[in-house]
Amino acid sequence: MGVESFVDIHCHLLPGIDDGASNMDESFAMAKIAVADGIETIICTPHQCGNHAHNLGDDIRSAVVLVQEALNHAAIPLTVLAGADVRIEAGLVEQIARGEVLSLADLRQHVLLELPHELYIPLEPLLGRLKASGMVGILSHPERNQGIIDRPQLVRPLVEAGGLMQITAGSLVGTFGEPIRKLSEQLLTGGLVHFIATDAHGAESRRPLMRRAFLRAVELVGERYALEICCQNPRAVAMGKVIRQGVRSASTRRLRGWFSGRKTA
Repeated sequence: MGVESFVDIHCHLLPGIDDGASNMDESFAMAKIAVADGIETIICTPHQCGNHAHNLGDDIRSAVVLVQEALNHAAIPLTVLAGADVRIEAGLVEQIARGEVLSLADLRQHVLLELPHELYIPLEPLLGRLKASGMVGILSHPERNQGIIDRPQLVRPLVEAGGLMQITAGSLVGTFGEPIRKLSEQLLTGGLVHFIATDAHGAESRRPLMRRAFLRAVELVGERYALEICCQNPRAVAMGKVIRQGVRSASTRRLRGWFSGRKTA
């Protein structure tokens, strides 16, 4: 089975900016782990908004440039791009438009949205506002949100409304416990997952690893779908390209490799 290089759209690699890498040495260690696991590109997504309102867009952009220069100097073959893991709050779309809050790859096409872990907030209004501004919302780790754990049926309407879903690699292989693993599998086999990403925070625990989750996805839904959500869709986001929205129909999960529904704006 030939595997394309992985692209990780959710990783806390930048040093000293949030609860991810504590310093440049740890960023380097994470980068080496990622490359060894087959990851070629990482969108660095420090937390923004909420308790991390001090993380400003220009500071993240500058940090990414410094990390890329250091990786190049050390001959570590990893591309890093700017982004953010954005806590949902009022005025978010306007902050993105002003460049204060970052979209993925800083291209103002896709925005990684983080719910509070302990509760669910209806997202359809925000997805609509993003769409009106030419952007698409990607919900990070829905399988780890307590409101969604209690009511998994909330996810399908979000996908039907144009939202995209990113589950965590560790969730699919049991890192966060059996209930979260089962929900991740349920979302995946239900055609409701558009991305797998690491949400890595360090070099010792919650590491930037994709391969085990990719192989598990192959077992569950076939290689074509696994490649899309670990390689092709994430790479499209990194390049600001259109990907297909919607629920993947049961008849195409292993064969055709396309999501049903309309294309993103």
